This record gives sequence, C-alpha cells and structure tokens, in this order.
Amino acid sequence: MHSKRWITAFVTIPFLALLTGGGGALMFAVVIGAVCLIALWEFFHIVRVKTESLNSFCFKLLAFIMGPAIIWAAYMNSLKSVLGLIALNLIVSALISLPKFKSDTSVSGIVFKQVLGVIYIPFFLSFLVLIRNGDDGVSWIFFLLIVVFLGDTGAFYTGSYLGKHKLCPAVSPHKTIEGSVGGLAVNVCAGALFKFFFFPLFPWGLSIIFFLSIGVAGQVGDLFESELKRVSNIKDSGALLPGHGGFLDRIDALLFAAPIAYCFKEYIL
Repeated sequence: MHSKRWITAFVTIPFLALLTGGGGALMFAVVIGAVCLIALWEFFHIVRVKTESLNSFCFKLLAFIMGPAIIWAAYMNSLKSVLGLIALNLIVSALISLPKFKSDTSVSGIVFKQVLGVIYIPFFLSFLVLIRNGDDGVSWIFFLLIVVFLGDTGAFYTGSYLGKHKLCPAVSPHKTIEGSVGGLAVNVCAGALFKFFFFPLFPWGLSIIFFLSIGVAGQVGDLFESELKRVSNIKDSGALLPGHGGFLDRIDALLFAAPIAYCFKEYIL
C-alpha cells in the first residue's frame, strides 16, 4: 500500500507542477473540468445514483452539464455566474422532479444527492480556478497543494505509527487524534516554509491561523467523504489512483480547503 502511494505520487507530482506552472490558466481550467467530471461520476457511485434509472440519468446528465459550466464561469473570473449556475441547477432539478414525483417519490432524494454533488465538487473546485486566475495565482496553487497534500501525508504516517486514540470512529475507524495533530503540525510547517520564501510580507499571526484553517478544513473534507462512503459501505470512490483509490479520495481534503484559501487570499491576507 505504501509503495503504491509513493509511486502514484512520484508520477503525478511532475504533472501537477507542469500543469500549474507552465500549462496556462486555460489548460488548468480544462484539467480541473476533467477532474470535476471524474469526481462527479465517483460521487454518484458512492451515493448510489445509478444510470439504469431514467430519473437518475436525467439528474446525472444535468450535473455533468452544470459541472464544466461552473468551472468555465470560474475561468471567466465570474463568481456571480458560478453562484447563478448553482441556483439554476437547483431550479432545473426541482422542475424535472415535479412531474416524476407522483410515480416515484424517491425522486426527491435523487434531487438532494444531485444538488449536493454539484455544490460539493464543481462549486468547490471552481475556487481552485479562481485562485489560479488571481494575483500570484501559480504560487498560491502550489502553496495550497503542498500544504494540503503534505498535511494529509503527515496525518497518515503519524496516525499509522503513533495513533492510539480514535478521532471519529463511527465515520473512519482508522483515523486518530495523534494523526490529526501530526497532520496539522505538518500543515503549519509546510505553510511556514512556503511563506518564508514566497510570501514574506504576510503577517505571521494571520498566516498561522490560515495554515491551521486549511488543515482543519482538509481533515473535515476527508472525514465528510468517509461519511458518505460509510453510509454506502464503500471503501474507495474508485480505483484510478493505485494506493489512493479514486480521484475523489485524493481531492476530498482539497475540496474543502480551496474555498478557505480563496477567502483568506481575497479578503484577509
């Protein structure tokens, strides 16, 4: 398991570095759009919205249309359009559900899952595109990826070797308080190192709060996906990334961290 994790990491890290640093804003948005579609597919698998049902197919198709549209709106630097598409998705979903409810009352549950999926994945991913398009966007994306992924790795290994006290056993029986604290410590250390070299003018007090906020949000995102999988009794969202599971398993922490990073970047730091 550990060797597969490291092999996958060594393969993907150069790609991420090339994409973020040299691919341009458009290429970054295109790749995020592709990741969005894959993650949405995995999400619907987790929450058991199956294509075999005509009702499910309609709502999934709407999500697969809205997802790239939301990413594109973010690429155009229009947060208002992103929010408008979120609202439009709910309105259209509700409209589709009304004539179907009489024959299938479960359609309301499908609407709930579809709307959750569109907010959870395309909307949260759109903040990465907004960050990339902003001032020092490349540096900020590198910073966010480094802090989140190193924190996740720190939590994994600290928990593996030192973990004794369960963090949230009903959701994820293997995660520990020691692992959580170790991950947050790595978040702060990685963030502090990056700040020292690339953002030296940021105040240290706010920066530490920022690093911890990113770390906590990432861990909540990880646990939230585990909660979804626990309900459906699924171990991984997919098998595309050996040692990591699916794409959603790899970006679950990043999804929750991205909006926090955007808010700090635009309104606080």
